[in-house]
Amino acid sequence: MNTKNILVLGMIGIFALTSCSDDDSDDMMQEEVSANLYATSHANGDVTRYNLTTNSVTTISTSASDAEGIYYSPDDDSFTLASRGMTQTSLQTYVGISDIITATINLTVDISSQPVLQNPRDLAVNGNFYVVADSQNANAGRFFVFEKSNGSLTLSRTITTDFSVWGIEFIGNDLYAVVDNTNELAVFTNFLSSNTADATVSASKRIAIEGIGRTHGIAFDGGTLIMSDIAAASGPGADTDGGFHVITNFMSKFNAVANGGTLAVGQQIRYAGAATMMGNPVNVEYDAASDTVYVAELANGGGRVLAFGNVSTAGGGNATPAINNSLSGVSSLYFYRG
Repeated sequence: MNTKNILVLGMIGIFALTSCSDDDSDDMMQEEVSANLYATSHANGDVTRYNLTTNSVTTISTSASDAEGIYYSPDDDSFTLASRGMTQTSLQTYVGISDIITATINLTVDISSQPVLQNPRDLAVNGNFYVVADSQNANAGRFFVFEKSNGSLTLSRTITTDFSVWGIEFIGNDLYAVVDNTNELAVFTNFLSSNTADATVSASKRIAIEGIGRTHGIAFDGGTLIMSDIAAASGPGADTDGGFHVITNFMSKFNAVANGGTLAVGQQIRYAGAATMMGNPVNVEYDAASDTVYVAELANGGGRVLAFGNVSTAGGGNATPAINNSLSGVSSLYFYRG
């Protein structure tokens, strides 16, 4: 891994000190806030943790040989990843992550689901329910819904839909999903309560995002939605033709577009161009507090973790990333601060 930009990464992602006042005193109490970025890889089952508070990096070897989709839970200080290995197609949870301070460590899985996954692409969590987007083919996808309870991950139901899936994100109780092989975004309203058993369902609404060629990654925080554009997946220039879109005031803009309609590119901010080093940005994370987008870039240089600051005010365009760290086969990211 290229670690020359780790300190800069920390400066962008860190949340220094927050202050609160005492009603009985003018004294100010300060509390340190931690921030971590977790990254998975197709090259192996390793999870790379960038501690943005201490400016350190930890490589955590897991029982998976390939992973895509990750989530950190503060409830039991664990991360859960979707394993894509030939014989390990399951959700895997590793507990007690914050105590790890060594640069490299091997972990044994603490909780594993049934091996039902086939082609997992992303993971979204709502309460105790872990939803895996699993792509079957160009015209069909599935959402495997697991319940995490009493030290187990149990398959609750499988929801099949009529499009290939990739990135997913809960906004409240609604599940937003990118429509792979297109520039479209779909929503399944009240996803968990409306789909309590195995079923085949269509999205509640689908719209096109003008300016995107083919979308993959999605992230939401503080009212702003980020969607990535991988453009051409292969061929000449495929390692520099990607980008991402910033959609501020997302809910009002999405609600204003009719089902089957298009969200105009003029209502978005697009970052793209050779200087961005984005060709195949398969996954994105967004932190509204620092207005920073983190990108899992798979094609350029064999894999990079990129970061762009002030994305809602910088105006977009062919921007140079503030962070450029090599990570072979990077497949997904999860940002957590607390």
